[in-house]
Amino acid sequence: MWKYRFGALILLVVAGLIGFFVYTTEQPIVTPGATATSTPTITASSYAFKLGLDLRSGSHLVYRADTASLESGDVKGAMDSLREVIERRVNLFGVSEPIVQVEEGGVLGGGEERLIVELPGVTDLTEATTLIGKTPLLEFKLINPAMEKLSQEELSKKTIDEVFLATPLTGRFLKKTQLVFDTNTREPQVLLNFNDDGAELFAKITKENVGRALAIFLDGMPISQPVIRQEITGGTATISGGFTPVEARDLARNLNYGALPVPIALVSTQTVGASLGDEATVAGVKAGLWSFAIIALFLILWYRLPGLLATLALALYVVLNLAIFKLIPVTLTTAGIAGFILSLGMAVDANILIFERMKEELRKGRVLSDAIQEGFHRAWTSIRDSNTSSIITAVILYYFASTPMITGFALVFFLGVVTSMFTAITASRTLLKAVGAKGEGKVARFLFGSGIK
Repeated sequence: MWKYRFGALILLVVAGLIGFFVYTTEQPIVTPGATATSTPTITASSYAFKLGLDLRSGSHLVYRADTASLESGDVKGAMDSLREVIERRVNLFGVSEPIVQVEEGGVLGGGEERLIVELPGVTDLTEATTLIGKTPLLEFKLINPAMEKLSQEELSKKTIDEVFLATPLTGRFLKKTQLVFDTNTREPQVLLNFNDDGAELFAKITKENVGRALAIFLDGMPISQPVIRQEITGGTATISGGFTPVEARDLARNLNYGALPVPIALVSTQTVGASLGDEATVAGVKAGLWSFAIIALFLILWYRLPGLLATLALALYVVLNLAIFKLIPVTLTTAGIAGFILSLGMAVDANILIFERMKEELRKGRVLSDAIQEGFHRAWTSIRDSNTSSIITAVILYYFASTPMITGFALVFFLGVVTSMFTAITASRTLLKAVGAKGEGKVARFLFGSGIK
């Protein structure tokens, strides 16, 4: 008995600590004196809830990508590269936590590739579309001779246009890039192949600038700064510099799809006002509180002491889920909150099955401790099967989701079901055994009975 009481105490302490974590980390992100080059630090605000666009003000843009000219095996790489480039572009404008993701049409969507861009804090659609701008540009720039002797600290105070000088060589002259490995050192490298005009221009630039860095820019940001060792003819060049295979692969992919970007067309726009987002947040929180209160009232009135313990386990379930949402982190949307509230109601299913099996065992004349043990044993298979079917449903929804809203709902629902299994089997069982390990009189039978009589 004492081990269960000790376990119950540990559970309550852990629940309190998790609740404290959830409460104290929900603070505004304020970092005085932070700069673009500041070293990132982990603070309490790093774990604040991530809210989706429908809970905040901002713009929602949907672009259709024209991938007809690509081979089927290249579509995913092209879309991933496009997403990364667009993310860099909107981040340059200081948009707080932009969400850029690829959306596939799924089984019924005809395989159409779309790019979803959510810009919190940007409610002007003209400004939002300007942030995206035209297709990314690949450029080659030489370091300014006047900057070569400056220290790193002095260079950090200069602008990109001051440090680098533009050249006529751009991505439109690049025919193809690929990942290769040095035959002697097996070092991963990126091989550039230019077309005829690009080969001639590249040879001229390298001949005139031996020993200088020729920086490669994608969408205005430097992604590599190789040094010219000699004149390079033939239209090919190799970029090396201590890359890992993954880094070299990603660089080759970015160069390929930066030079040959996927055409995109804006197909829909939507703005979300601050008042609408606040109303949705308040409504979601209120619905969650009412749901918890009504479920707790039902459990206590109908199942008495086990119902009270189930309510404590349900509270642990809530704070554990909220902590998981912060740690992953999960971007909460109205659909995600709906999924959480739905899982809140389903979380007590396991407890109800256990309590009903316990009552059946008590009616058979079993002592209380045996009834608790057998109730859990008999209810387990039903709990396992019902939750497994819910998990399968959530996985299917997540995998075949055609919109971020459905994806968010499926993810939150999945986490809720998994967590509910833990709290029902572990927390509820520990609490029940802690208070019900002894006592077989009328009072104990009443407390472990059911109904409001």
